[in-house]
Amino acid sequence: MPSTSSSDPILFYDIASGPPVHPYSPNPWKTRYALNFKGAKFITKWVDLPDIPATRQSLGLDAVRFYSDGEPYATLPIIKDPSTDTIIGDSFDIAVYLDKQYPNGPLLFRYPIGLYEAFNTHINSIFPTGALLFSDGLPLNPATAEQTKAKFCKQWGKSSWDEFIVRGEERRKILEAFQVALGEVAKYFRFSDGPFIGGQEPDYADIIIGGWLMTFSQVVSEWEEIRTWHSGVWGKLHDGLEPYRGTW
Repeated sequence: MPSTSSSDPILFYDIASGPPVHPYSPNPWKTRYALNFKGAKFITKWVDLPDIPATRQSLGLDAVRFYSDGEPYATLPIIKDPSTDTIIGDSFDIAVYLDKQYPNGPLLFRYPIGLYEAFNTHINSIFPTGALLFSDGLPLNPATAEQTKAKFCKQWGKSSWDEFIVRGEERRKILEAFQVALGEVAKYFRFSDGPFIGGQEPDYADIIIGGWLMTFSQVVSEWEEIRTWHSGVWGKLHDGLEPYRGTW
């Protein structure tokens, strides 16, 4: 049975923040949680956001996402597993690989993978509705901040970074609309005795949400309010995943 021994740790490519470097992006956080959940040995390789296209190209990986005009949009995470000579560049595919290649220990997927795939798509359509709340808190690297801002503008269809800056009544309206949107996700917790969707033990569905919550907790000033919404399910899930955050 393959194992991730200390002699051949997985290389995990994550998006570097500004100094001090720390993880903050939702999809890489899904992979970080998944690696720690599986007990995998890994090393983080930090990549500044403007360097991601060259990094993917150097590893022979095509983009898995695209801008609205069809242009490839290079993203992280990526893992490179030297024990199997495998390179994967999508958070969901990475989780599937980890369960198949390293089935010992807890499983990320307890039900058919198609259910989680649909759930991932659903969650990824809801949480970005609050993305305008990120603008003041993104930990950009000062050396490449302008390049990064331009990339975000293209991703979100904005003509300038100023369009991202929302404050006052406009920000409150976005926050209220986001609370309504998250109400759809909160329905998954209706029959849970918490803190996770399935009860006391997490699986990849919780990690999908948890990756987004980790980003909101780090970059959105209203996080302490958000974590109390819908009977506090967001704060409970976020806190429940704490053992799988690891160090960096």
